Amino acid sequence: MDFPTFLIQLLNSVQYGLLLFMLAAGLTLIFGIMGVVNLAHGSFYMLGAYLAYALSGFFGSLTLTLIFGSLMAVVFGLALEWLLFRHFYQRDHLDQVLLTFGLIYIFEELRSMLWGDDVHSVAIPELLNASIPLTENLSYPVYRLFISGVCLALAVGLYLLISKTRLGMKIRAGAFNRDMAESLGINIKRIHAIVFALGIALAAVAGMVAAPVSSVYPNMGSQVLIMCFVVVVIGGIGSVKGALVSALLVGLVDTFGKVLLPSMSGMLVYMLMAAVLLWKPEGLFKQ
Repeated sequence: MDFPTFLIQLLNSVQYGLLLFMLAAGLTLIFGIMGVVNLAHGSFYMLGAYLAYALSGFFGSLTLTLIFGSLMAVVFGLALEWLLFRHFYQRDHLDQVLLTFGLIYIFEELRSMLWGDDVHSVAIPELLNASIPLTENLSYPVYRLFISGVCLALAVGLYLLISKTRLGMKIRAGAFNRDMAESLGINIKRIHAIVFALGIALAAVAGMVAAPVSSVYPNMGSQVLIMCFVVVVIGGIGSVKGALVSALLVGLVDTFGKVLLPSMSGMLVYMLMAAVLLWKPEGLFKQ
């Protein structure tokens, strides 16, 4: 493998890893802080992709699509948490699994009713529809760099929110000891609603920015859900830092595995998970 090809694969793995982090961060926040096993998390990624398809045709602008799509995802998350999820915090994980598993089918049916079962494409904005030449024959798309930039900016923003703000302090307190946080006057119900809406918004934004390169198609959320759980388990349940490190590791192993060991590429990520769990059963980072 020559250096330009290696560089392309490295950039692809970083872009894929950061996109996985966007999904896994929301999943690990919801599970680590709220204790809810959300199997429907991939459906919110699908929701973001279909919102990108619908809103880009309406606005004709990716920037407006991301802004309005994110706001719609937050509102949807707040409504869903108020209507359903807050009634399951104290229930068994089996009840939560059954609820979120049922939501997958509901969202898929709604998607079919609203947008049909065809594969749709989302146009790359003209400003980003270019490539950076690496050699005479090889180049790298600017839009993929844009995806990495958006995901990296949101990762930094999420870190600052959780570690440097009063809201982040309340989120961490609620995750560490819910009863003690409530006794100190923290409104845990409000914190849970914010965390749930934030997790859904992160998944939806990931779907929106990925739509132009991955297309928009039925059941697209199911394909990324398993990989998200792998990232969460490797990084450590409830750890955002662990989700970032794990997502980048998974991105590297999956991308280079498909190039160097295509016959084993389907199992390499799971071999990585098994190795990490043998070494550190709680994951790379504790909450």
